Order: sequence, then structure tokens, then C-alpha cells
Amino acid sequence: MTPKSIPFENYALLEDEECEARIVAAKAKLGKRCVILGHHYQRDEVFRHADFTGDSLKLSRLASQSEAEYIVFCGVHFMAEVADILSRPEQVSILPDLAAGCSMADMANLTAVERCWKELSEVLDPDETITPVTYINSAADLKAFCGRHEGIVCTSSNAKKILEWSFARKEKVLFFPDQHLGRNTGYRMGIPLDEMVLWDFTQPLGGLSVEAIRKAKIILWKGFCSVHQMFKPEHIDKFKEHYPDTLVISHPEAPFEVCEKSDYIGSTESILKIVHEAEPNTRWLVATELNLVNRLHEQVKHQGKNVHFMSPTICMCSTMFRTDPQHLSWVLENLAEGIVVNQIKVNEADAKPAKLTLDNMLSVA
Repeated sequence: MTPKSIPFENYALLEDEECEARIVAAKAKLGKRCVILGHHYQRDEVFRHADFTGDSLKLSRLASQSEAEYIVFCGVHFMAEVADILSRPEQVSILPDLAAGCSMADMANLTAVERCWKELSEVLDPDETITPVTYINSAADLKAFCGRHEGIVCTSSNAKKILEWSFARKEKVLFFPDQHLGRNTGYRMGIPLDEMVLWDFTQPLGGLSVEAIRKAKIILWKGFCSVHQMFKPEHIDKFKEHYPDTLVISHPEAPFEVCEKSDYIGSTESILKIVHEAEPNTRWLVATELNLVNRLHEQVKHQGKNVHFMSPTICMCSTMFRTDPQHLSWVLENLAEGIVVNQIKVNEADAKPAKLTLDNMLSVA
């Protein structure tokens, strides 16, 4: 008889301290059979239990190389999908809270992208002229779409190399779902702003003229990260009125005007590396998620470094925040009893072409 899972209702009202003890005990019982992955944006109460920490692709690759039977991804839905795609067949990918999605990833769905591709075919032959490039922050079926149309996946750290690869094959790129990563990367490759057009998926033909589409090098999807979107150039100006020697570092998901005023632009891993390796007694204004910024400040303050969150409005990734100690203890205690809850499994029809795009990306970058 299949054992019955322990319902989450038993955990919903538990205090964090009790969850902490239960997580530690369940981890000890599971041993190497389970690996916990903690994304940089995760809250500290969960992040501290991670066996591996980092950005989404790094974590998925580390998990696939581990001995673990169970991969518990403390992140969001698309991350657990990537872990499932890249892991071995016998490994099981789990997301503690199925409601932990990504607002940016949700801005591009397969129906809208296929409609875009069809509408572009009224102007040109997209399969002959356009390479579809999806940011890793996207659903598995969009990665599969790219695989079926000779496209590829990128991350915030390898976007330049991926765009170079794409332009070596075809003259244009359809870049989704994050407009800012595409625009910031393209501009630093020498592509003029007027050759990067914004496709509004709510409008016929993306709200663009035929002439604009034909002229464009990059067609940017009208998507964005709700956290990085809130950073403004005036935040930098105001802060520097008080601390003129501040160094500014921004994630490329931040708006173009913010990145233009930044001293450095980089992925989460790059931000951590640059600030950790910086001279002592420096001050940093950082445009990325709050949990990462606060954690980084604590890690470097003994060197006299001050790390500040760019926006005066305190905001964290609300969907990432859904993964809490209660959900993590629920998942782990079920696993300790041999019960899998919240498995993330990408169907084979999508997994195969999606893995092709991920493998292409890894070979290129």
C-alpha cells in the first residue's frame, strides 16, 4: 500500500523555530539521498539549509552531478523545471511551494509566443531570418519552442555570447521574456536603440509597423522583472548626493537608464564576486533583489564595505518568498517517510527540445 502524504495543513501554523528543528532532523535522516538548492534571492530562514547556493543554472548543474535521489529546489517554478530537464532520469525534482512562480516568466507564454511567430511570418520568414532566444527565466515549453526553431537559451551572464552565436546564424533575434536584459546586452554589443524594437504581445503585430520589424536587429518581448523594474536612475542620483564616491552595480534585468548610470553590470554571481573582491572601505549601491543585498552587506561589512539596496521602497521577490520553513519542513518530512510531494516533471515532448537548447547554450558559453 502506498503511504499517505502528511498534509501541509499540519505545518502551516508552525513557528519557524520548530520548522528549523524538523528540517535539520529530516535532512539528517535523508542524508545524501536529498540535496537542497538555495537561490540567492531566497529568504535566510530557508537559504541557511541549502547544500548548494547560487543562481538557477549553476544549482541545477550541481544537483545533476550529485548523488542525490531528490532535488529540493528552494526557488521558483522554472528553476525546478530546469533541474528536472538537466538531471538524471532517476532523480526527482521538487518545488516546496507550487505557487512559487516568476512574474517575468509568466509574461511570455507559449500561446503568445506562437502567435508572435505567426504574425512575424506575415512580414518575413522567421525560420529563415530570426533566432528565438529565451532567457532561462522562462517556462520549459518556451525553451522547447526555441529548440524546435533552431533557437537557444541564455542567462544574464552569457547573454552576449548567446546573441553573438545567434547573429552568426541569422540576421535577427526574438528575445523573450525580459526586454531589459536584451536591450542592455544588445546596446553594449553596439546595436543602436532604434534597431531594438519592443513587441507588445497585447497588440496586433506587436504594435509595430512593418518597416520597424524589417529594420530591427532585436525584437524585444514586453516583459520585465517586477523587482528590477522598480529601480530608477533618480535613486542613484539621490544617493550620490549624500555619498558621491559610491560605486553602483546593477543586474542587467534593471532598466536601461539605470544600467547606463552604473559602474558595473552583472549577474547575481558577478555582483557577489565584484563586491567581495573590491577594495576595503568602499560603498556600493546595488540594483538587485533585497535578500541578496542584505546578505552581501553582512558578508563584507567586516572589511569596512557598505552595501545598500538601490530602491527606497523595500521590495523582495514575492514569489521567491513563498518558499518558507513551513513548506520546506513539510517536503522533507514527507521525503523522510518515502513520500514525494510537489514533484516537478517536464513532459518528454518539451523536455527533449528544451534540453537541446540548454546543451547548446552550455556548449556556446
